[in-house]
Amino acid sequence: MTTLAGRRLYLCTPDRPDLADFVAACVAGGVDIVQLRDKSLDARPLLRRAAVVRAVCADHGVPFVLNDRPDLALEAGADGVHVGQDDAPPALARRILGSDAIVGLSTHDPDQLEQALDEPVDYLSAGPVVPTPTKPGREGTGVAYAALATARSARPVFVTGGVSPTTVPALAAAGVRRFVVVRWLTEAADPRSAARALRDAVDRALDGEAKAEPRGAEDG
Repeated sequence: MTTLAGRRLYLCTPDRPDLADFVAACVAGGVDIVQLRDKSLDARPLLRRAAVVRAVCADHGVPFVLNDRPDLALEAGADGVHVGQDDAPPALARRILGSDAIVGLSTHDPDQLEQALDEPVDYLSAGPVVPTPTKPGREGTGVAYAALATARSARPVFVTGGVSPTTVPALAAAGVRRFVVVRWLTEAADPRSAARALRDAVDRALDGEAKAEPRGAEDG
């Protein structure tokens, strides 16, 4: 079974012409879980592109998650699936993929969070903290919701929205321990260097706080 313990930096990427090289560069820079999220691809093209990401992730020992479609995640041999509030229910995703798969669920407000706490998922996402073009029309949740979700959930919580080296310290200070990155890497001229800068910022923020807190303060 793939574990999320110790994983801090989660890349969510659409398809792109240099997909294999891009994902490999991000992983080399410090990304330790990858999601392919592309709303424009039909099933068969998405499966072909998922195979590209799966191969790169397998070579580097990094979990690969497919967005939205547990059926396609099963066919693609993905390590898991991430579903949103309007996608397949987590219980259905779990039945399709089995007990060893990773199942993640998006949450955007306290009511969704409370319902998600009883779902058969391995992690939650919380956000976006600030409005983002990857979620058009969705308002930002603010840092307070990210902090609430992290505090309330016994499972890992990955926080989304505007994650960059400059925003990580404030998020970490609010209790956030895991981060989803999109544009900081997808728009980078040098994805490996950008990923390294972000991972260094995450590690500095979290490891610095760990030295100031009792052992075990970071969730598992």
